Amino acid sequence: MTSSDANGTSAVTFPEPTTETLRYSAFTHDPAGGNPAGVVLDASTLDDAAMLAIAAEVGYSETAFVTAHDEGARRFRVRYFSPLAEVAFCGHATVALAVALAERLGPGEIVLDTPAGEVPVATRVDDKGAVLATLTSVPTRSRPAERTELASALEALGWAPDDLDPELPPHLAFGGNDHLVLAAASRARLADLDYDFDGLAEVMRRHGWTTLHLVWRESAERFHARDPFPVGGVVEDPATGAAAAAFGGYLRTVGIVTHPATITIRQGEDMGRPSDLRIDVDPQDTRTRVTGQAVPIG
Repeated sequence: MTSSDANGTSAVTFPEPTTETLRYSAFTHDPAGGNPAGVVLDASTLDDAAMLAIAAEVGYSETAFVTAHDEGARRFRVRYFSPLAEVAFCGHATVALAVALAERLGPGEIVLDTPAGEVPVATRVDDKGAVLATLTSVPTRSRPAERTELASALEALGWAPDDLDPELPPHLAFGGNDHLVLAAASRARLADLDYDFDGLAEVMRRHGWTTLHLVWRESAERFHARDPFPVGGVVEDPATGAAAAAFGGYLRTVGIVTHPATITIRQGEDMGRPSDLRIDVDPQDTRTRVTGQAVPIG
C-alpha cells in the first residue's frame, strides 16, 4: 500500500506501525557483532525533531528513515540521523535498510535518494540464505591533509607523527561525508585507542569531518580500521560503510590500487563487535562499491 504526498511521491506503508523502529546489525552475520542501525520504513509523517528524537532514543550511531517512495518504482528517499544530528550519508544504515527492504519486497535493485546524492543498492541472497547488499557510493575524492588539520587530530588522539605509516599519507577522503584517513604504523598503535572525546569532537566539528578513519595495513588486500565518531555522540563506530567508500577513493588517489581490486576491511574487533566490509575499487571509476550483510537484532 502507498499514500501520496504533496510532491507526488508515495510513502511505503508496511503492516508495522508507521514509526516502528526496526533494529539490524550491519556488516556481520551475528547480531552480537557488526554495527547496529535503526530503520524506520515509513517516516513520511515525521518532522526533523521527531526523527532526531527517535535516533537519540534508539542510541545507535545512525538510524535510517524512509521519508518517501516513488510510485511504481523501487526508489526511496532516505535521511540519516545520529543521536545528535543529521548526517548526509551512512553506509551501515544503508546496508541495514536495503536488507530490511529485500526481506519485505524481495531482493533486487533499489535506488536511494540521500542528502549526499543518489546511491544504487543491489541485494541478493547468497548460498547460505543471507541477504547481501552492495551499495555504490557517490563519486569519491581525496586530498592530502593540511598540516594544521593533521596536527589538531593527532593532538586529540594522543598520537605522535611517528605513530603513522609513512607509506600511507594522511588524507581527507570523501564518499558521501568527509573522513580523515590516518594509517597507523602498527597494529598495536591502532589497538591502543584512548582519545580526548570532547577535544576530538571540537576538532571534527571545526573541520566538518564525520569520522576519523584509522587504518592499519595487514596486506595489500586486507586492512583493519577503527572510526571514532564523537560528533555523533558515539565513542567509536564498529563498522563504517561511508568511511569504507571514502577509503576506496583514497586508495585510488594515492596509487595503492592501480587495477580493479577487492579489499576487505576488518573493523570493530577491538571493541568486541567484529565487522567485515568488502570494497571494490576500480582506478577508472570514482565510485566505490561496498558490500556487507545485515541481520535483525532480537
